[in-house]
Amino acid sequence: MQKAFVEARETQEVKGKSSFQSAMRDMLRDKYLYILALPGILYFLIFKYIPMGGILIAFQDYSPYQGFLASKWVGFENFERFFTGSEFWNLFRNTMMISLLNLVFFFPVPIIVSLLLNEVHNVKFKSFIQSVVYLPHFFSWVIIAGITFLLFSRTGGIVNNVIVMMGFEKVDFLTNPDYFWIMLTLQSIWKEAGWGTVIFLAAIAGTDPALYEAAKMDGANRLQQMWYVTLPAIKNVVITLLILRLGHVMDVGFEQVYLMTSSAVSSVSDVFETYVFRMGVKNGQFSFTTAVGLFKSIVGLILVVSTNWLAKKFGEDGIY
Repeated sequence: MQKAFVEARETQEVKGKSSFQSAMRDMLRDKYLYILALPGILYFLIFKYIPMGGILIAFQDYSPYQGFLASKWVGFENFERFFTGSEFWNLFRNTMMISLLNLVFFFPVPIIVSLLLNEVHNVKFKSFIQSVVYLPHFFSWVIIAGITFLLFSRTGGIVNNVIVMMGFEKVDFLTNPDYFWIMLTLQSIWKEAGWGTVIFLAAIAGTDPALYEAAKMDGANRLQQMWYVTLPAIKNVVITLLILRLGHVMDVGFEQVYLMTSSAVSSVSDVFETYVFRMGVKNGQFSFTTAVGLFKSIVGLILVVSTNWLAKKFGEDGIY
């Protein structure tokens, strides 16, 4: 019995050494690929993984003067204060509604635009359209907010001037809480939908042309080819991006919301990011806002894992 145990252990050690040697040989063989990936690896290591040690202060009454080790340990007191606070449900509602609107209305737009661009066969016209829809991505949110105010302001806004010329009364687009979430969604679509087509167009370009030829021989028109060939070809990409998108459901974009916020719409514009900025940066409550950030990250992790599990359950590849 003892002899068999020793032999099994020696076999495992040999396999372990063999696996390590094989991995080293693969790394040496593909050394230039690893060198190429090194900047990205260092970025995630320095700015994503190492800072995770700061999660510790979510369970402390952190003081910059005392540091991580000497600050008072308070356990889940910060989380309890956050969940029982009067602002939690308002923050949760606003964040989820903005994310839901982006998911329902913004997420499909790049897919639709990609499908339409794929049907354009005039190369020069297609390139021009792509340049036009890509351009807003390179504008900062400050510029986007400025353009929004110029267009929709009640006093001097172009849209309201047109409405008055048509015989209607001016509309409070920027100060009416009922329009705030819609304005944010439209901004996101205009700014990022074109840039989002890059991935989908690349996926469409990788579709086997023989599939389109076979569909034509079966009598499929352009719409049927799009539905039965193009969409199935990019299905895995859509599912992957959807899963990743759900991981950021608690992140609605601080800069965009902060620039569009005013006292008139504060009831619908206060989200987790603006709350963290107000409580953490302005009021110096680092432990409390770290607890808020940790809550957001845990929710995102749960959504990614659960949606990935569902994707695999229905026979898709998922992200891992």
